[in-house]
Amino acid sequence: MSALAQFLSAEAPTPDADDVHALMPQATGVVGDAASPAAISRLSRALAGDRTSIKAQKKAIETLKAALSAIRVGDYAGGARRALQVLQFDERHGAAWHVLAICREKAGHLAHALTAYEQALKITPEDVNIAHDLGRLAQRLGHLEIAEKLILKFLAAEPGHIEGTNNLACVLRDQKRYDEAIDVLRDMIAIEPTDPTLWNTLGTILTDQGRMEPSLTFFEEALRLDPAFAKARYNRANARQPLGDAQGALEDLDAALPGAETPYEAAMMNMARAMTLMGMGRLQEGFEAYEVRLDPEMPEAVHFVVDAPRWDPKTQNLKGKRVLIIGEQGIADEMVFGGCIPDVIDAVGPDGKVFIAVEGRLVATFQRSFPTAMVGTHKAVRLDGRLTRYVPFMEEVGETEGKADVWVPMASLCAVFRHSVSDFPDRDGYLKPDPDKVAHWKVEIEKLGPGFKVGLHWKSSILTGVRARYFSAFDLWAPILTTPGCVMVNLQCGDVSEDLAAAEAAGAKIWTPPIDLKNDLDDVIALSSALDLVIGPGIAGTNMAAATGARTWLIHAPDDWHLMSTDRYPFYPRVRTFATGGFDGWPRAIEAIRAALVEEVAG
Repeated sequence: MSALAQFLSAEAPTPDADDVHALMPQATGVVGDAASPAAISRLSRALAGDRTSIKAQKKAIETLKAALSAIRVGDYAGGARRALQVLQFDERHGAAWHVLAICREKAGHLAHALTAYEQALKITPEDVNIAHDLGRLAQRLGHLEIAEKLILKFLAAEPGHIEGTNNLACVLRDQKRYDEAIDVLRDMIAIEPTDPTLWNTLGTILTDQGRMEPSLTFFEEALRLDPAFAKARYNRANARQPLGDAQGALEDLDAALPGAETPYEAAMMNMARAMTLMGMGRLQEGFEAYEVRLDPEMPEAVHFVVDAPRWDPKTQNLKGKRVLIIGEQGIADEMVFGGCIPDVIDAVGPDGKVFIAVEGRLVATFQRSFPTAMVGTHKAVRLDGRLTRYVPFMEEVGETEGKADVWVPMASLCAVFRHSVSDFPDRDGYLKPDPDKVAHWKVEIEKLGPGFKVGLHWKSSILTGVRARYFSAFDLWAPILTTPGCVMVNLQCGDVSEDLAAAEAAGAKIWTPPIDLKNDLDDVIALSSALDLVIGPGIAGTNMAAATGARTWLIHAPDDWHLMSTDRYPFYPRVRTFATGGFDGWPRAIEAIRAALVEEVAG
């Protein structure tokens, strides 16, 4: 297949995302824009300097000049179309690939942009500016090792380049090589102490580690140097919110938004704003603003392919309608937002019908819980770098049950049915575990001997980037694991053999049930209900336990918006919460849980 044919058919599979859960958006530090006026002028000068006399090549140059003119006015589709015209005649035209890459990136087609940049660099390896553009995009897409090599290639040709040095520090930060990133910035700050981007990125390295208080010094220095620096104001907001200054964070976000340099930055800022509003308990505003999660500029935004119009709650009454509800993001989110499904069933009434598309491992649980609905699985693939979700079971049931009149993303239901904390139902849970499986697991855990039976979750299956700061090292759990009178049960999916071996060496025995904790979710849910208690951070497993009414203790971070300015999880009113009080506060939370466990055993 030719390079152009590969470009036109680029797609990739979707990753597994059990625990992709709504956390605060990541910090921004990478600088530079492949379509900036300076970058486009540089390309224009390169084209103007090409004095070739071959007629076809002259035509290509004129076409690419027109493409650059289109980029200048934001017509990225027109620019891409002209670049493709050149490539149809000459697939080895490096400048055409570069122009096409810029257009695709600015239009949000990141997979195509990545392929085009790669082709441009392969044809013109001496153009280090392409390497820098490609490095920035690779960093955004999470290809960190590739990004590092490309930016180093650029810096080898442009030593001391501020943007390139800053971006190298960002890539090192994202690889958790914090000391190296700080060293890179310190050396450059010694030369360029008045550049705000360097101080801003230094602050993001600290927030990445959960060190919010000291990070403020660096964001404030960046803003002293440039009061209009939107990135620094956004990053300061993300530090202020977990420190308890939600109002200050909101003010920073509102001030940062007009200065967003790209649609991607604007989307990230709007996402942070939505989550801050929800965390403040301003739910109607927050849930409406949370629609930004579907903005194509968001890295993990879901694109839905559905053979029905989307429901407009402002103009359409649901009574008697056939409504398709589609889960989104990860399992934890389907637990959180699925609590509105009973509201939809009530709204459509006996003459309507509700269809529910969820993660395939949850179909049995949802069908049992909502017998009047029809439940099936959704599927997802990555097309042109975007997560695209479709609902194959609706094609099958459409012949017998009829098509849906409207569809709605699951999380969007909160904007309709949860305007305030008082709108959350006071209930144990809304999902029903399999009673036969619950009875089976009660028998099995009784075989473990006497004691208070505690199920444990301790980490996410995704620990990349800033997510790592929301979880603790397993050795910190020792006070809980050794609580007298307790029998510990492993509910943590994935390979945790090293953690379990370390716990056993320290004298803590943890029983692992003979099931696939990742895929046998109906059993995991039943086992959670059979135990005396489930403990863990707010990941998929603890959310499943809470949603089914199992007794659950949740450990939450200081910026967990799910508390909505309360001391509990309104989504799960029976859940007991334990605050870390800061990203370095896990030991405090662990000790509080141990003390509570001692009380339970004594009781």
